[in-house]
Amino acid sequence: MTRSISILGATGSVGASTLDLIRRNRDQWRVVALTANSSAGELGELAREFDAEIAVVGDEGCLGDLRDAVGNHCEAAGGRQALCEAAARPADITVAAIVGCAGLGPVMAAIERGGTVALANKEALVSAGEVMTDAVAKHGATLLPVDSEHNAIFQCLAGNRIEDVAKITLTASGGPFREWSQAQLDAATPAQAVKHPNWDMGAKISVDSATMMNKGLEFIEAHHLFPVGLDRLGIVVHPQSVIHSMVEYRDGSTLAQLGPSDMRVPIASCLAYPQRMDTPMPPLDLADIGQLTFFAPDEELFPATRVAREAVQAGGAAPAVLNAANEVAVAAFLAGKLAFTRIAVVVEQTLAQCTPPAPSSLDDVLAVDAEARSCAERMLETA
Repeated sequence: MTRSISILGATGSVGASTLDLIRRNRDQWRVVALTANSSAGELGELAREFDAEIAVVGDEGCLGDLRDAVGNHCEAAGGRQALCEAAARPADITVAAIVGCAGLGPVMAAIERGGTVALANKEALVSAGEVMTDAVAKHGATLLPVDSEHNAIFQCLAGNRIEDVAKITLTASGGPFREWSQAQLDAATPAQAVKHPNWDMGAKISVDSATMMNKGLEFIEAHHLFPVGLDRLGIVVHPQSVIHSMVEYRDGSTLAQLGPSDMRVPIASCLAYPQRMDTPMPPLDLADIGQLTFFAPDEELFPATRVAREAVQAGGAAPAVLNAANEVAVAAFLAGKLAFTRIAVVVEQTLAQCTPPAPSSLDDVLAVDAEARSCAERMLETA
């Protein structure tokens, strides 16, 4: 049976992995919408290859290039509103993989349609957790987590009651700097930070992994996806990235989801849900891996997880401020304007200075985001 799919953020790493799976099962899928921010040429090629109904660029200035790229093969559109309209088109599943707050509007549009959303946009639940989860309940939508950690938890919870959960543990690779000293971290470069030892990811998320902020953001996401209480959520460093997360139950049993460090595995779990599908991954060879190790996070050298935990404990607008400030600080680091170890400092200073009221709508979230970004930019001047 053919199923329909829209991919928001088709030219990013999650989008590329999703399309690779669809390409291998082409007769099973009908592509409704593909979107990108500004990669008009690449998006046009993908739209033609997959016979998409519509291709959309978020940067309206790239619309002319997109129209040239798609020709008469499909509809082309540009701008923020066009992204939301594409996300609202009927589809059996919408993969939400637009990076940053640019993805909030399209994610909400897909949720309000009441469809199934495979969520890879961290900002949706970090910045707008209550707003998004309230909308999911109101419109009867289904959220399937794409992040490997949350997808692992989702799989470990299958067939069990959330009331029986004693603890959920997110695993973290520790990033490329796990064994570095303070002096080495002070001198870390963008080129070093984006070289993740296990995962092939974009620059921003790779830096987040290096600071451990990625795990802090995932901690906040898990709080919204799996409401067991903050005291039942934990983080452990697991350098091999074989166990993607664990769920401990009140009878002492702990279930763990294992798999290779490839996003096609959790994406396939979402695409086939509630069933399974083939992937091109080789079988996991535990004898070859040989050893799985675990360590407590070092929040002295990597304070980001503490900062994120304190933000979600504070609640209100704090997680949205955290996310916005982190994006500003990471961008400054990648541009060579901020030291690696100052990223978390800028985020913490912004949280202290920027305290808007709790958002109750998507517009409120975007207003908080804008205010926090301005505040973070001011923090950079003294960083």
